[in-house]
Amino acid sequence: MSVAEKFRELYGYGPEGVWAAPGRVNLIGEYTDFNDGFVMPLALPHTAVAAVARRTDGVLRVHSADTGEGVVELAVDALEPRSGTGWAAYPAGVVWALRDAGHPVTGADLHLASTVPTGAGLSSSAALEVVTALAVSELYGLGLPPEALARLAQRAENAFVGVPCGIMDQMASAHCTEGHVLHLDTRDLGRRQVPFDLAAHGLRLLVVDTLVKHTLGEGAYAERRAGCEAGARALGVRTLRDVEYGQLDDALRTLADLPAGAGAGAGGSGPAAEQVVRYVRHVVTENHRVERTVALLDAADVRGTGPVLTEGHASLRDDLRVSCPELDLVVSAAHAAGALGARMTGGGFGGSAIVLVETADEDTVTKAVLDAFAVEGRTTPRVFPAAPSAGARRLR
Repeated sequence: MSVAEKFRELYGYGPEGVWAAPGRVNLIGEYTDFNDGFVMPLALPHTAVAAVARRTDGVLRVHSADTGEGVVELAVDALEPRSGTGWAAYPAGVVWALRDAGHPVTGADLHLASTVPTGAGLSSSAALEVVTALAVSELYGLGLPPEALARLAQRAENAFVGVPCGIMDQMASAHCTEGHVLHLDTRDLGRRQVPFDLAAHGLRLLVVDTLVKHTLGEGAYAERRAGCEAGARALGVRTLRDVEYGQLDDALRTLADLPAGAGAGAGGSGPAAEQVVRYVRHVVTENHRVERTVALLDAADVRGTGPVLTEGHASLRDDLRVSCPELDLVVSAAHAAGALGARMTGGGFGGSAIVLVETADEDTVTKAVLDAFAVEGRTTPRVFPAAPSAGARRLR
């Protein structure tokens, strides 16, 4: 049954339109967006699809094909941040953010269905937010450009849902184009679509969803963010984006010489100095890896990006310490089987890794990863290719 047909079954009338917004995988640039840094995501072919119609009575009704729950009905005037509405907080947060920005949204009926894997670090929540924002913007004639939609979606997740995410996921879902990666400066949202035609180079980018999520990851994002902010304070810069790669050694020496607690915030507590040093080193070197990747792609040296991906994984594993045995196993098994490069992607502690392979080696590398998980008795991961796809758009 199509989303439009399901909408009619649920609500008794047809939708005014159907929209889609993709999940994303980040090629390089992890834990940099909340430091005003550089990222390089690409949109996946996996999307959140929404059939939507306006309402004029102040009621918001939302339904998901993926939760097994019934229709959630909310009053738009009563929407409040951190209101505990479960999965419905994502579309509801967008409606709240639109109204909070002064847009005259008087309600809507939505039916959502998504093929973006949840819990895999592939931005399933951003896809829900962006598709809702795009649909409501178009239905109400708001004329909001993709950047504005992304900012509203981020505000929904930050303020309404309560997740302190950066802007990358929403910008990727709203802005990516087919056959390209998005080189995004998260400070001013300057961006460039960089060609990423893997097939023309005989290459494939695989996503390996480990299907695991370790509880250690709960709160880890906020802790790393606090550590990065402590490092910026100690170095006297606005954010770690302002520490150039050539200044890194001096910056690390400065941090190493600080007295205990010097990086703490106003409350007098904060991460240990050793943690701050590691976090700063990761962010500065990761921004540099994004710049190196852009230069390689501009030179049509796609294969040359493989070692940069692997360097990024080592930094995420050793400096940021957000990897886990399953992600490390993907990387090591893929390399042993001839992959050009591999790294975890997303927040870590589970989720997904990406693997760059020669097309001719795809089956060999995939089998090696699956076999490695079987030998260790781990959950069989899901492996699929990531073709750079289109961003948010109207389907009908």
